[in-house]
Amino acid sequence: MPPKDRSGHAVVLGASVAGLLAARVLSESFATVTVFDRDTLPAGAANRKGVPQDEYAHGFLARGRQVLEGLFPGIVAELTAEGAIPIDIMRDCVWVTGDRAMPRVASGLAGLCVSRPLIEAGVRRRVMALPGVTVLDGHEATGLLFDGTRVTGAKVLPVGGATGRDVAADLVVDATGRGNRGPTWLAELGFERPAEERVDPRTVYVSRDYRRVPGAQDFTAILNAANAGRPFGAVAIGVDGDRWMTTLIGIGTGQEPTAGAMLEFAAKLPDPRFHQLISTAEPLGPPARVRLPPSVRRRYERIRRLPDGLVAIGDAICAFNPSYGQGMTVAAVEALQLRDALRSGGRAGLPRRFYTRAAKVVDVPWDIAVGADLAHPEVEGVRTGKTRLLNAYVAKIQTASGFDAAVAGAFLRVANMTQAPPALFTPGVVARTLWFGRQRR
Repeated sequence: MPPKDRSGHAVVLGASVAGLLAARVLSESFATVTVFDRDTLPAGAANRKGVPQDEYAHGFLARGRQVLEGLFPGIVAELTAEGAIPIDIMRDCVWVTGDRAMPRVASGLAGLCVSRPLIEAGVRRRVMALPGVTVLDGHEATGLLFDGTRVTGAKVLPVGGATGRDVAADLVVDATGRGNRGPTWLAELGFERPAEERVDPRTVYVSRDYRRVPGAQDFTAILNAANAGRPFGAVAIGVDGDRWMTTLIGIGTGQEPTAGAMLEFAAKLPDPRFHQLISTAEPLGPPARVRLPPSVRRRYERIRRLPDGLVAIGDAICAFNPSYGQGMTVAAVEALQLRDALRSGGRAGLPRRFYTRAAKVVDVPWDIAVGADLAHPEVEGVRTGKTRLLNAYVAKIQTASGFDAAVAGAFLRVANMTQAPPALFTPGVVARTLWFGRQRR
């Protein structure tokens, strides 16, 4: 939208990746955009209290990298200059979804191995340079302003302060993350709360950073995915700072990794390369252990009556199991849907249009993640006939991917959100899956 056609004020609550990307697209439609975050934001790439997952391995899936570069041309080169590592997701990674690593061939799936603090620092720098955009840290959102029909702004309180202030806005975007109060705020205004779907992954992480010597290995990442027959896995991603960010993953009782037995745990993996890596690399700090919270999807698109002037985005809509690395990419695609919803109909009725679009974005990664979680008997959640049928087929795909590059490529394109799930059901992929899926290690 030309600058002369921009008008009004948008407020974004939360300056994580989802909030910053929302601010970027809103800057095309609004004359001014203000982003509030309760943390004191670092000047560069540093961990912060409001993003506890900073310490764990991150990366952008292929679709997420596409969106990021489209919104901020040249940002991949900037991040690369600061230590991020561009990759071909199939050629440069060791993928183990069954008991055998996928063939490593060029796929055209361009990903980015990068720490979460560096991503945020790079995106925040670009957003703060946009005309009309202001990022204010040290401010916590405490509620919404409402005129009886639509949301007209937000209440914010300086952290440690006694007096808050009302900030008028033509649109408020809730990007306050997994623990957001959006449903409570809606209820306080007289609207129904969104229905929630929850799945407790019963998953424990142990993470540790190691020194990475560029060129010492012929891969940039190792991803040992847990599966129904093996309720444990591990991830190692080469990132900025010449580091390996590694995470051990255990699902269910008796599978929890411990900080004192990382090597013993890694020795159980079907591919030896992760164990070899952490056996020889220099640790850069102590291990950290955490139990993952439940995955939550809030069904805003099903609410019968929504107030204009308010939308949620990112983890405020759907907080994924981080084992699958989908959250940042989904938030990036949702930002595009927010832009398109504004362009297609303006501000009146925006929440309904946006949530309808966002639900279609979330459907596939949610089904992938939840389906994979529910393949484990101890995971708590609702299992349907569809879930069982898909899990049986996916188990064959996981096995076949270790033998056949075509099946592996189809699986990775769907997982990276560059193709829709029907790509896994083409006659060629089905035939190869059924044939190679009978194989055993």
